[in-house]
Amino acid sequence: MDLSNFTTLQNLEAAFGGESMANRKYLFFAEVARKLGFTDLAKLFRETAEQETEHAFAHFELLHPELVVENPSALTDEQKREIVSRCLSLAIEGETYEYTTMYPDFAAAAQSDRDHPAAEEFLKQAQESSEHASTFREAAHRFGLLKFIENYHADRYTEALEVLNGGQPVARVVGEDPSTRKWICRQCSMIYDPVAGDPDSGIAPGTPFEDIPDDWQCPICGATKKTFKLLEEKIAA
Repeated sequence: MDLSNFTTLQNLEAAFGGESMANRKYLFFAEVARKLGFTDLAKLFRETAEQETEHAFAHFELLHPELVVENPSALTDEQKREIVSRCLSLAIEGETYEYTTMYPDFAAAAQSDRDHPAAEEFLKQAQESSEHASTFREAAHRFGLLKFIENYHADRYTEALEVLNGGQPVARVVGEDPSTRKWICRQCSMIYDPVAGDPDSGIAPGTPFEDIPDDWQCPICGATKKTFKLLEEKIAA
C-alpha cells in the first residue's frame, strides 16, 4: 500500500485509533454489565470488543507492513530480531511522547481549568508511561546485546564443526590494547566492547573494562564485574 498519500495515512491512523478506543470502551462496558448482573450483555460487549481488535489490527498492518508476519518459520533469527526491535522502537516512541508531551500538556490544561482530579490522573499516567518507556528501552538494549551473543555462539559452533570434520582449530588471542580488547561474561556470554561502552548503564563509549566501577553488573544476567574474563578473538588474516 502507498502511504505517501498524507490523507490516506491520516485516515488510517484515525481508523486505528477509533477501533482501538472502541475495543477498550466495550471492554469497560462489559465489566459494568457483568457487575450489574447482565451476563448476556457483558458477553455481547466482549465479543464486539474482540471484533474491533481485529479491525484495529488490520489497519495497523497497513500502517506498518514491516511488522506483518505471515510465515514465521521462513524467517531467519536476524529477521525475527529486526521485527521485534521495530516493535520495541515504536513502543518506546509512543511511551516517550506520552510522558514528555501528551500527559504533561493535559495536566497543565486541567490545572488551568482547576480540575485537580484530572490533573493528578494525567500526572500519574505520565509517570507510568515513563516507566513503560524505560522498560522497553531496556528490552531493546538487551535484544541488541543478545544479537552479539548469538553471533558469538554460532561462530564457536561453526569452528567446532570444522574441527570435527578434520579442520584446524582457529588461532585466538587476547588483545593487548585495553581501549579495544573485549571481555566476556562467564555466566551468559555477554560481550563488553570498550569502544561501544554500556551507555544504558552509565558507561560511556571508549571506557576500558578496567575503568568500569566495581559495582557495575552485566546488563543481561546481572553478574558482577568479577564474572567477566578477557575474550580471545580470532587473529586477523
